[in-house]
Amino acid sequence: MVGGLGGLGRRKRLQPTADINVTSLVDVAFVLLIIFMITTPLLENSMNLVIPSSGATNPPINALQVQTVSIDRAETIRLNSHEVDSETLTRQLAQLKQANPDVAVVIRPDRELPVQKLIMLMDTLRRAQITKVGIATRAETK
Repeated sequence: MVGGLGGLGRRKRLQPTADINVTSLVDVAFVLLIIFMITTPLLENSMNLVIPSSGATNPPINALQVQTVSIDRAETIRLNSHEVDSETLTRQLAQLKQANPDVAVVIRPDRELPVQKLIMLMDTLRRAQITKVGIATRAETK
């Protein structure tokens, strides 16, 4: 009576399917995408800095070897209290370096001076091959 039941008694053969269910894989990919979208800006904006310190002592510098370069907010440059322009400063610093290879320069910038102007002044010192450079600061009063 196999044929009389109208096929209810027949068993279907289970065949393996060639399709992969990717729904859960897509869900995981979207979750990872959202996590990266949220965390990436946080990583770019936050920065933990540990300022390096050194136990090495610097050799003493003779006060006669120290030159002072001052620049005010009007971008007036002075080398040891004498007003100079940028080209003259470069030339005079190169002469100082040639006369004394151990020359040191202290930069005294105005508090309101844009940082870019200070960087340009430091580039001038680099062109003159002066490596002993310091920036004068004043201790804050509370």
